[in-house]
Amino acid sequence: MYIKLKLVLLLVVLTNQVMVGQTKRPNILFAIADDMSHASAYGYKFLKTPNFDKVAKEGLLFNNMFTPSSKCSPSRAVIVTGRNPWQIENAANLTPVWPDKFKSFIEVLGENGYATGFTGKGWGPGVFEKGKVRELTGKEYNKILNKNVPAAGINKIDYAENFKVFMANKPKDTPFFFWYGCKEPHRSYEYKSGVNKNGKKLSDVDFLPTFWGDSEVVKNDILDYAVEVEHYDNHLGKILAHLESLGELENTIIIVTSDNGMPFPRYKGHPFDFATRIPFAVKWPNKIEKPGRVVNDFASFTDIAPTVFEIVNIKEKGSGMQKIEGKSLVDIFNNNASKSRDNVITGRERNDPSRPNGWGYPVRSIHNKDFVYSYNFHPERWPSGNPEADYRDTDESPTKEYTKNLPHESLPFIMCYEKRPQEELYDLKKDPECLNNLASNSKYDKVKKELHKELFEELKIQNDPRMFGNGDVFDSYEGEARTKKYLQLAKDFKAGVKSENLEKQ
Repeated sequence: MYIKLKLVLLLVVLTNQVMVGQTKRPNILFAIADDMSHASAYGYKFLKTPNFDKVAKEGLLFNNMFTPSSKCSPSRAVIVTGRNPWQIENAANLTPVWPDKFKSFIEVLGENGYATGFTGKGWGPGVFEKGKVRELTGKEYNKILNKNVPAAGINKIDYAENFKVFMANKPKDTPFFFWYGCKEPHRSYEYKSGVNKNGKKLSDVDFLPTFWGDSEVVKNDILDYAVEVEHYDNHLGKILAHLESLGELENTIIIVTSDNGMPFPRYKGHPFDFATRIPFAVKWPNKIEKPGRVVNDFASFTDIAPTVFEIVNIKEKGSGMQKIEGKSLVDIFNNNASKSRDNVITGRERNDPSRPNGWGYPVRSIHNKDFVYSYNFHPERWPSGNPEADYRDTDESPTKEYTKNLPHESLPFIMCYEKRPQEELYDLKKDPECLNNLASNSKYDKVKKELHKELFEELKIQNDPRMFGNGDVFDSYEGEARTKKYLQLAKDFKAGVKSENLEKQ
């Protein structure tokens, strides 16, 4: 009888341990803005992001987190696969057909006991093969709408309320992964909504790149962008408050970031250091060593998937995912970062339809603390799209209208729209705006050759098709449809018809 009683007690203890272990599986909130380059945690005064800043203060603020592709679909594809753009076939392009063989880490979480969902924008824009339905970022929660928004250009999806529905619907005591995909600050904006509706002043602007010139038009555009960034941050705050009210905040890893650079000339879609470096903060209560740190180690969006897998104890092998290229950030969380985190590689393939034959503007770049080196595979093409297609590879905006109509010999026009040489090299300490190309400067020959070698050797290891003479495969995907779009753009431009801004997708 005594032995039986001990066995029963032992089973009770073991059962309780399993249950405790299950309830302590961490939740994950992934909050991603659409086209955001700034947060006030980085010292900017023209916008206020108190909730992003709080996550950074109570966790980690990354100074060198990069997206390997500064455009919506490919950047988000990198996040969910943990692979670089040149490793995901058609998903390297904007608005692709998703290659069926690539599985997302969120799908894997769903197969391993996590409730998964998203509000706003998940992966995309794009479609799936043969009409399939995939939940790359979980189940969609977008039914609840706001009655009022701070500006006319802001999407009316009530992100926070839709998150509440997800939390109410998910099974009790089930860990969750939720993707808060704010559609802001994607274009288009209500012009002068910052000044006229949201109490901002032109004197607030403490961020104005040389390559946009000095104009009230541009300053107003920046402030309108700030309104939309603040909308993202406002809903982030509401979501965090709801988590706290449910008692879930302490067991939730919070990742806040953006998919790519701001939708302005020379930023979104381009390979420059400032265009691919993205705001990024992480909070993991009681798990991050020395919270409040600023992280200067280089990291990539490819690192998010393996980080999540390590945290929730899911093995890549057997998950059904293609090989993950990134490496977990848990060593940084533990304040024990690897010394190898001293550079990142970024790239670009086909973005908006703005060149004949649906062609893209392929680039590969390597970034470190001192330099960024870029190799443009087709320097004969226009980096911002062809003139007869109104440079459509740069989003429509007041800033674009202003800069493209400046004299063609002016710095803003040259920097934002003119063709570029095959190689570009910039000294980031002396020239953070990447204005002075040093690639033809003999004093920098050694640096250029070393970076070129390092870049191309790593790309060969990663089986980048452009390293093996097959790079134009990226242009072959969906070529006919994109050519038609280009031809229509060119026809409209010639007829003096202004192209409509793309809606938030």
